[in-house]
Amino acid sequence: MDHIGSHIKGMIPTKKSRATERGELMKYFRAELNRGRVRDGLLPLTMPRMGKIFEAIPTKDLYFLKSVCDQHAERGGDFSKRFWWEIDPKKHTKEAIAKRVLFKNSTKRTR
Repeated sequence: MDHIGSHIKGMIPTKKSRATERGELMKYFRAELNRGRVRDGLLPLTMPRMGKIFEAIPTKDLYFLKSVCDQHAERGGDFSKRFWWEIDPKKHTKEAIAKRVLFKNSTKRTR
């Protein structure tokens, strides 16, 4: 009679998977951003650099960032441009938002 471990050994993967949601998102963003960087002649981003960029951003916010960038790209925009704009904290201060609203109102046509 064989030991039960000999039958189970083939069914259970021996190597433990270290894949995480965050890592998958980092790979996704890296692939999307590097597509444009290579086209523009820049060096591709590495996983450690992506980790540094994302270190202060919670995973749930990365999902939001992914959806915003994907929607922008579907509408014909540049994924990379939207990504870097969303990542920049200076773009989201009260002063920057007020400045955008003021500029938007000043450029409207009057009839």
